Amino acid sequence: MEAPNSQRRTRSLINRVAFCLGLAATLCIVVLIVWAGGRVRANSAAALGTYRGNWSHAAAAEYLDSREAWWQSWPEAQRSEGTVCLSCHTVVPYALARPGLRAALGQKEFTPAENAMLGSIEKRVADWTKMDPYYTDAAHASPSRATEAVLNALVLAKYSEEEPQLEPIASRAFEEAWALQETSGEDAGGWEWQDFHEVPWESKESAYQGAAMMEIALGFMPSSYGSDSSTLSHSEQLRQYLVKHYAVQPPFNQLYVLWASATAPGLLSDAQRSDLIARVAKMQRADGGWSLPSLDSQTAVKKFAFDLFKRANNVDGSDGIATGLVVLAFEKAGVAPGDPTLRRGLAWLEAHQYSGGNWWASSMNGFRNPTTDLGRFMSDAATGYAVLALEQAGASQAAFLTKESKKMPDSRNPSPSSLSIHSQARSVPSPM
Repeated sequence: MEAPNSQRRTRSLINRVAFCLGLAATLCIVVLIVWAGGRVRANSAAALGTYRGNWSHAAAAEYLDSREAWWQSWPEAQRSEGTVCLSCHTVVPYALARPGLRAALGQKEFTPAENAMLGSIEKRVADWTKMDPYYTDAAHASPSRATEAVLNALVLAKYSEEEPQLEPIASRAFEEAWALQETSGEDAGGWEWQDFHEVPWESKESAYQGAAMMEIALGFMPSSYGSDSSTLSHSEQLRQYLVKHYAVQPPFNQLYVLWASATAPGLLSDAQRSDLIARVAKMQRADGGWSLPSLDSQTAVKKFAFDLFKRANNVDGSDGIATGLVVLAFEKAGVAPGDPTLRRGLAWLEAHQYSGGNWWASSMNGFRNPTTDLGRFMSDAATGYAVLALEQAGASQAAFLTKESKKMPDSRNPSPSSLSIHSQARSVPSPM
């Protein structure tokens, strides 16, 4: 009888050990979920405080100036010869949005942050061959060089709109970017792009977005630019690249092309334009905004658990980057200012500026505390895009009213620009 008793005791011991191990594993999972959930909540928009209710140009300008000044002093942003990295998340949105804020606030001079930013970019463009790439390792040196060249052209072209004396250095930046344009293969007409597997600006799909930004940059330049055969050839190759790869892009990238098409007739067909507007309009959330993950669902770059925790805590709600980009692109594309979808998007932007002057967006790459300097990167971009959309709203309304006033009344034949998104959507063909 001793042998069976011994076996029973052994089995009982094994069962108890298995139970304890299972209980411990369950407790660990529960603790991990609670911890991660707490991190998500702490790193969400709720950590930023309260909304202003009505958006303030001055508060947005103060936030953006302070962030640009911080970026220029941050050790990790420093590059060769005393220059600074031109970041997609902080510097580019600042450069695109700050001129309009300055005009709205009656500020006649560049801010110190703008002067420092432009001084760094101009120095790198002027001494291009002497400057080290942003990243010097073999894997990233060439892509970072091409990325920088496009962004240099974008920023300088934007500032040359109001400061004609910048046109020569802007033209030089374009020359440096054209020199790095791909000339053969599947990506001919585009550029290499730095890929750190960080969406939405430094991933595999970001090269297309970068090319669209180059097209936007061309729209900032005076009509006299680009009349020579060489530049015409480069710009034509760029447009062929954008057209060729458009259909496979996520809506986030396609919206940049919609923006660019405002100054590049023929870049999108009427059917493509209507289809994109209708598809994105359907993504509008109940509160009137859009969320970045819905426009750029690169889930392969995100870990499943991270995505699960974010969604469980409703962090992927409407944000300033997605809503700002959608509203801006719709405005640039001529969607009527009175369209309900556009008006709800603008209302969301007007109501969701935080007391600190910023808007918010969640990182798609990991937990980020939005109250820290590094965690504010997404808020920097969200604020820039929100401001661009709100600034454009006034210009679009004025242009629309001027255009409508010149028309002969004819209720039987409404112009395409006066159609709402919903009336356009009825004639949209099914997606290919």
